[in-house]
Amino acid sequence: MYVYGKNVAKELLDKDEKIKKAFLYKNFSDKDIIDQLNIKNISTLYLDKYELDKIEKGNHQGIILEISDYDYASLNSIMQEDIIVVLDHLEDPHNVGAIIRTCEAAGIKSLVIPKDRGVKINSTVMKVSVGTTSKVNIAMVNNLVNTLKTFKDNEYWIIGTAMEGTDYRKIDYQGKIVLVIGNEGKGLSRLVKENCDFIASIPMRGTVNSLNASVAAALIIYEAVRHEI
Repeated sequence: MYVYGKNVAKELLDKDEKIKKAFLYKNFSDKDIIDQLNIKNISTLYLDKYELDKIEKGNHQGIILEISDYDYASLNSIMQEDIIVVLDHLEDPHNVGAIIRTCEAAGIKSLVIPKDRGVKINSTVMKVSVGTTSKVNIAMVNNLVNTLKTFKDNEYWIIGTAMEGTDYRKIDYQGKIVLVIGNEGKGLSRLVKENCDFIASIPMRGTVNSLNASVAAALIIYEAVRHEI
């Protein structure tokens, strides 16, 4: 897998993540990154911009790293956490990356994504998350509904997010909880919604009727964390 951007590179280098190869713009000038690549004896190629663009079309900032595919956590390994975030088939890697970054900033260590019909951990997700994918345990599951039932069996309350529900500030976030963030356009899928114990909504006072998924997630995540402190 290819990842890109200076912040992602610094995060991976600081954490001693396995880097197979580095591709740098021939005029790349970040001395700290270059020094770390040399110290760690990572094979480095210097290329023209058009050559880098062939490898990765995103805003690579003159650096692309080849690493192993993301190592997903097992569902069992995250069951001890008090707050877990579940993404219900989100399709925009920018939203997924932003939510991962919010989770890390809020101290939430675990997140769940579906195997099909949703964004996997890719270069864009890692870039937007500013490398925090290495600090959050992310599990990939085959079936979200069965996963929610497993959480319930382990004494978690399931809190979904939707436009019509209880004001998110009035929900009881005490105990072990799972926060489910719905798809950008469709919201929560029907069966996922049916398996939620509560539905949290964010009051809208303007002309728009919904917020960006990552913005809504951030508000509810921090409200949940506030109650856990």
